[in-house]
Amino acid sequence: MFRAEKISRSFRSGTVETTALRDVSLKVNPGEFVSIMGPSGCGKSTLLNILGTLDRPTSGDFWIKDENVSRYSEAKLAEVRRRHIGFVFQSFNLIDQLTVRENVELALRYRKTGAQERRLKAGLAMERFGIAHRADHRPSQLSGGQQQRVAVARALVTEPDLILADEPTGNLDSHHGEDVMGALKSLNDEGATLVMVTHSPAHASYAGRTIRLFDGEIMTSQDNSVSQSPREEN
Repeated sequence: MFRAEKISRSFRSGTVETTALRDVSLKVNPGEFVSIMGPSGCGKSTLLNILGTLDRPTSGDFWIKDENVSRYSEAKLAEVRRRHIGFVFQSFNLIDQLTVRENVELALRYRKTGAQERRLKAGLAMERFGIAHRADHRPSQLSGGQQQRVAVARALVTEPDLILADEPTGNLDSHHGEDVMGALKSLNDEGATLVMVTHSPAHASYAGRTIRLFDGEIMTSQDNSVSQSPREEN
């Protein structure tokens, strides 16, 4: 279980203080798929960064399983990320000097996984997302949809407890966007826990629950099972 309790986050620039999150409480159960929506500047990415331990709250607590990680040192937070969390970013964040295989293996290198095991796990992840035939290509040689599939494979290869996706279809056309959403939904159907920030209502509906933020506060939390599925809307 992942649990945020009364999380607030403020930023100061000179004499001006901006509050990005106000007393946000959120629980994500194992195997759940949660989408987060809201206008630009409402705190979506700030919340995702705190859930991913890339940022820490000004006040409040964040729990990963039985660990309250809110006040961990940077070194301990880095270890938490390696053990528990996979990231999928809008801009893909692939390293163009590396091949597809090397990009997928990167998270395993951080875990100091042996070369043979890295190659096996990366191969399985690439096969799963239909990019094994591009293993020796550079990211610049791939389409946007293929690059995002590489990013998803990289996030999955360490078998994380939580996958965080920040606008994973934001740089893709509608066809490739639906392709990536199908891959994420497939992961969730197999038991993966996902939290995704998106501006797209259609993509948000792939999740089991949609949370809407406004001015740093949770306004609504909607169970999507009572709504139409994405396939039924088409």
